[in-house]
Amino acid sequence: MRTIGLIGGMSFESTAVYYQMINEAVRTRLGGLHSARLVMHSVDFQDVVDLQKAGRWDAAAAHLGQAAQGLERAGADCVLICTNTMHLVADEVAEAVKIPLLNIIDETAKALSAAGVRRPLLLATRYTMEHGFYARRMAAHGLAMTTPGEAGRTVVHDVIFDELCAGVVRDESRAAFLDLIAKAKDEDGCDAVILGCTEICLLLDPEKLPLPGFDSTTIHANAAVDFALAGEMKAAAE
Repeated sequence: MRTIGLIGGMSFESTAVYYQMINEAVRTRLGGLHSARLVMHSVDFQDVVDLQKAGRWDAAAAHLGQAAQGLERAGADCVLICTNTMHLVADEVAEAVKIPLLNIIDETAKALSAAGVRRPLLLATRYTMEHGFYARRMAAHGLAMTTPGEAGRTVVHDVIFDELCAGVVRDESRAAFLDLIAKAKDEDGCDAVILGCTEICLLLDPEKLPLPGFDSTTIHANAAVDFALAGEMKAAAE
């Protein structure tokens, strides 16, 4: 089994979900009392948020790049940035290490393409929805991604930072998200919705939405397990 490296803490609410999902998947696939081999660097999220608000993405990239290098020195065979937003600097982080970075956007796009999706709605932080890096990467996979209008983007961003990142889950916010998804289906012709912030899975069940839901957290965690167990699964098949 290869060792998974996690850059977490952004927020720790979703990093805890990653840890649980990865270990449960390893136990399910290998049986017994197996669990994942992983190392984690958990940042102080406030430091990262301050850099985001100041637009200091170069400093944020350096910060996460150093975290990735530490994971590599600790024996990680791959690295995951456990948040969608900070994939804005994923290329810089990937360049800081020799081990592969498993990109959450690419992994989510693969899942969408495999399901025949063509026009997904993205729900995420304002940075992810508006900075263009997510849409460009989706377009490279042939996906015409869209986002809610300005008011909807504000609602989603505020719920993520003011509620979900603080461990607060409100029925009113769930209803607001469901309304945005239904509108995207009826008015914009969307055929799926990306839960494009790693905390949204705390609020929405992807199986109970007006559109087929693709949870980026689950997809990313499963990709890490696929990578870690590639050798074991090949040996078992032989």
